[in-house]
Order: sequence, then structure tokens, then C-alpha cells
Amino acid sequence: MDQQCSCEKCELKQLFFENVTENEMMSLCQNRIEKSYSIGEKIITEGNEITQFIYLKSGLVKLYRHTEDGKEQIMTIAKPFDFVSILSVFSDLKYNYSVKALEESVTCNIPIAEVKGLIRKNGRFATSIIEKMSAVSDKVIIEMLEIRRRNLRGRLALILLYFSNVIFKSNSFDLPISRKEIAEYIGMTTENVIRTLTEFRKDGILKIYGKTIEITDKKRLKLISRLG
Repeated sequence: MDQQCSCEKCELKQLFFENVTENEMMSLCQNRIEKSYSIGEKIITEGNEITQFIYLKSGLVKLYRHTEDGKEQIMTIAKPFDFVSILSVFSDLKYNYSVKALEESVTCNIPIAEVKGLIRKNGRFATSIIEKMSAVSDKVIIEMLEIRRRNLRGRLALILLYFSNVIFKSNSFDLPISRKEIAEYIGMTTENVIRTLTEFRKDGILKIYGKTIEITDKKRLKLISRLG
């Protein structure tokens, strides 16, 4: 469902649009559209034309690409106020990846032509965009490197700690992605993910209730992540 936003208490000001004038801010807010997505619904489809600048207002999403054999390769998990479209939005006319809602999610969308127009005439705004692009790129690269340098147990420990510390800020949470998706994210087979989760449970590191994970020995899980 689409919803027109009011500029009052607009999150854009807190994010990075503090470098625009009041008139430019009003124009952005008047043209800003909120869109709601159900779990599993696509927000961005790889190969589609880029027409909007998108950030995630609420919810949780995954950014992924399809490999040559048709499998999904998860690039990263994005949380509220992450700029889910920024990796392709200025480098190509079409999206190089897809974005799918892992929870009920809301995005804020601004016409890309308006954002590009501001970049051309507002240097401070352009700088803030570049900073955001760099931060998102660094996040994806660092995550991939951190995953690849670990063994199988270390990779799974890393992603569980990421969900606990960064996404949900709790030692107990519902996994937002399936065992298969976790395997795709960290470069393991689904069987290895299931077996390693079982090992963690038997070792008293986790309690598992279906999709719900409770980390009962975070110190050991951190050690596995660090040494893996």
C-alpha cells in the first residue's frame, strides 16, 4: 500500500538531508512515498529500471543476487534507515541485485531524478550521499571478508552474533531467514548449517525452538566466532 508522507517529523532530516535548503527539503518530503511490504515480498528486483531512491523505514530485508545456476547469494541484511537502493542507484540504469522483505517492512521512496538534481547543484548534499554509499559498500565488503576467513563453525557463530547484537539486540530472537538462506549467506550447505546448529545446542551454547534461537553461552559463541 502506498502512502504519501508529511514533512512534519520527517526522518529524512535525521538521516542525511540536513544539507539541503528548506525549499529543497519540502520538495523531497512532498514527493516522498511510503510503501508497505509483506514478508517475502520483493522491494527491488534485479534487472529492473532504477526510478527511485529507497531507504528502509521499518522492518528487515535481505539484499541478494542470483548466481548463474539460479541460486540466491545473500549480500547483506539491512535494518531500518539503511539505504537499500544505494549500491546501484548511481552506477547503473538497472538494479544489480534484489531486495526482499524478511519482516513486515516499510520503505520511503523518492524519485531518483529529484535526488540526482540535488546532487548536481548541492555539493554538501552530494558529499553526504557519497559518504553513505561508501559506508554501505564497506559494510558489504567487510561482512564478506569476515565470513570467508572463518571455518564453518566460526561462520555460523558470526551470523548468530550479528543477529543477536546488531539486528535484534537480544540473546533470544526468531531467525529472520531459513537454514537454507543462512547457508547461502555464509557459503555453507544447508546440511552443514543444520548439523552445526545441532552441535551448538548439544554443547549448551544455544537453545533452539523451531525458528527461535536463544543464546545461552554467548562467551563461548564469541570465542568460536573469533577463532573460526
